[in-house]
Amino acid sequence: MPLAATSAAERLNELGPENAAMAAYAGLWDVTETVWDKPGGTPVTTTGLVAERRMIGSYLQEFIRPASDTSSHDIKRIDYLSFQRVEGRWKYVSIEMRAPVGIMPAYSFDRGGAAGVVLVHEPFAIAGGGSEVAGQMLRMNTVITRDGPDRDVKNQHFILSDGAGTVWLAHRYAYTRRG
Repeated sequence: MPLAATSAAERLNELGPENAAMAAYAGLWDVTETVWDKPGGTPVTTTGLVAERRMIGSYLQEFIRPASDTSSHDIKRIDYLSFQRVEGRWKYVSIEMRAPVGIMPAYSFDRGGAAGVVLVHEPFAIAGGGSEVAGQMLRMNTVITRDGPDRDVKNQHFILSDGAGTVWLAHRYAYTRRG
């Protein structure tokens, strides 16, 4: 008796080569976050963070929290990354708990390469750094680079929607896999 044919939707819901490779990044990672609040600003580095990564279907889910909080109750950031085989591009969403920026969706223009991928975010509003709401729009990209199976980096470049066109490295998340 012949086996029933698998539907295209079922086949495309399987991991595929991109998401299968990404599954190797599941596990616990130590994270160092560096933030530059403006172009040429003094970097502020935070250590003692951990990223917990796991596959949820074809999505790599990541929670960042303080390493000392083993209960996972003090989550600082959540993100999801997946290669969408029908579209031929990566899709990403980040949910930041430390700043009132809302849900930050992004996508790539292509498959990326073995070393990483560039994600372009939808513009979003930021409150500003003072005591009053400044209401500034921001554009951003995230560049994820893989430096072997035990290290990777997410660099986030910001550009204010003020017409000046100044781009700066605003956030860097450096990851090292826990032993």
